[in-house]
Amino acid sequence: MAHVGICGSDVSYLTKGRIGDFIVKAPMIIGHESAGIVAKCGSAVKNLKPGDRVAIEPGVPCRYCEFCKSGRYNLCPDVVFLATPPVHGNLMRYYKHAADFCFKLPDHVSTEEGAMLEPLSVAVHACNRANISLGCKVLVCGAGPIGLVSLLTAKAMGATNVVVTDVVEEKLKVAKELGADAVLNVRNGTATENAKKVEELLGGIMPDCTIECSGAESSTKLGILATKAGGILLLVGLGPMEVKVPLVNAAVREVDIRGIFRYVNCYPLALDMIASGRVNVKPLITHRYKLEETVQAFETAKTGAGGAIKIMISC
Repeated sequence: MAHVGICGSDVSYLTKGRIGDFIVKAPMIIGHESAGIVAKCGSAVKNLKPGDRVAIEPGVPCRYCEFCKSGRYNLCPDVVFLATPPVHGNLMRYYKHAADFCFKLPDHVSTEEGAMLEPLSVAVHACNRANISLGCKVLVCGAGPIGLVSLLTAKAMGATNVVVTDVVEEKLKVAKELGADAVLNVRNGTATENAKKVEELLGGIMPDCTIECSGAESSTKLGILATKAGGILLLVGLGPMEVKVPLVNAAVREVDIRGIFRYVNCYPLALDMIASGRVNVKPLITHRYKLEETVQAFETAKTGAGGAIKIMISC
């Protein structure tokens, strides 16, 4: 392994011991945003050779069920996904992975960027599910790592106006630096009031779609109220198991509410976006640690000290 990034899910498993129905019941190695250098290949592997630098897609499905055969392998009930209880992650020096879920990196793409393909693939899947295309106006709720890569991906896919919301000014400042057309602090005000502000920021036009990345109930409410009639609210952030939202408002205005589960067939496109220069993920990597400094790295991830966005561990 060369580099492993720390994901919010890693922090949740470490601090809370669970995410929804996924519960840590025994000691578990974490880490799934990763890239490495091939040390050895099985006799049947034809697409890779020792020395190749690869990004690792962390979920390996069964390949035989109806979901796998229909191209939606992320929904495979038997998928083995790194650092998801009870499956160990790959924050280690050596790790064995299926060759067809390893993607060779071009010489000019670093293994740090390779590790960033994982969160970027979440954004690619989100933008695909939200039908983002040239000319779209987009609202992104939450300026954490996933919100920021969603901003970058929406722009790369042709969105002409992107508004980003959060409750932390420093995060909004980063979003603006990364290309957000407007930002909005939603710490104060009701969802209705903030929806109106989003519309004003877009010149009196409601967004075609909203990508909700925070998981906060108030943000989901905002997403419903802010999205234009006939638009799409795409849920990425995982919050409480049950939330109270203005569902009738969404129903009578035909606002489609969609979810995503990880990603599917997104690594090749995410890699092309980085390799072509359409998306630059380097500014998101704010802190770097060695494997021996993992405890310190997770402390930084938990507290967000020093304006931490994405923390990368060198193995």
